[in-house]
Amino acid sequence: MGLPNADERAGHRTGTGSVGVPVAGGEGHTRAAIVRLLLEEGPITATAIGSALGLAPAGVRRHLDALIESGQARAGRSAPWQQKGRGRPAKQYQLTAAGRGMLGHAYDDLAGAAIRQLREIGGEEAVTEFARRRARTLVDGIDPLPAHSPEPAACGSGAATVQSGTADKAEEIATALSDAGFAASTRRVGAGVQICQHHCPVAHVAEEFPELCEAELEAFREVLGTHVQRLATIANGDCACTTHVPLTVLPTAADRPNNASPSTAAQPAADAPNDSGRSAE
Repeated sequence: MGLPNADERAGHRTGTGSVGVPVAGGEGHTRAAIVRLLLEEGPITATAIGSALGLAPAGVRRHLDALIESGQARAGRSAPWQQKGRGRPAKQYQLTAAGRGMLGHAYDDLAGAAIRQLREIGGEEAVTEFARRRARTLVDGIDPLPAHSPEPAACGSGAATVQSGTADKAEEIATALSDAGFAASTRRVGAGVQICQHHCPVAHVAEEFPELCEAELEAFREVLGTHVQRLATIANGDCACTTHVPLTVLPTAADRPNNASPSTAAQPAADAPNDSGRSAE
């Protein structure tokens, strides 16, 4: 006896739209309903999806094409035993690992429970050491700069002598953070460069355990070989985690000719960030 094909497996939902996500209410709800079907019934054909949700074939394929383009779904041909009638086997669609990763998880709860247990067993030192080791993995493979201090700004010319090596190293850190899911970028601001993390995969855990943020900052200092300052964190409710890396030391009023005002005050950058192609929009 042959196994039921995807259309038959979805038949009990035909015309009902009962997949736990309402179809009405706009494109987002429709896309969510399709994703839910791919999760629960996949591999499934576009015809079966349209029948289950009461959608026209063209609309279903438009959503499927968008999911495939974003890497959240993939298509494959049905096996011969799954095919009804003659002709080429129908395409069947299913979620990819990336698509499943977009769905809700309980990772934050699990991570929080694990760190709380670690603190009960090993105390605060165990939590701090765990945070340090995790932070080092984020920048693993980046050669650290030797310890140094920011260069003094050039007096009289209005131009600062910038340590390009430090700026380049900050960009390496941003790239590594983006690869780890932090959607990081860098931008020049005043007499320094800022590392901006537009997303934090562990923000909810970091709210309870600030050791994670502190260890991350320590890892940045070790790689950059200089003092850095955390200006904002997502865990504290800010829109991004922002770390300032000084490149120059501005001269004091006594050092500047005629007590002129410095021209490189640390202000938000007006130019676009250097995001290595990975920053969030």
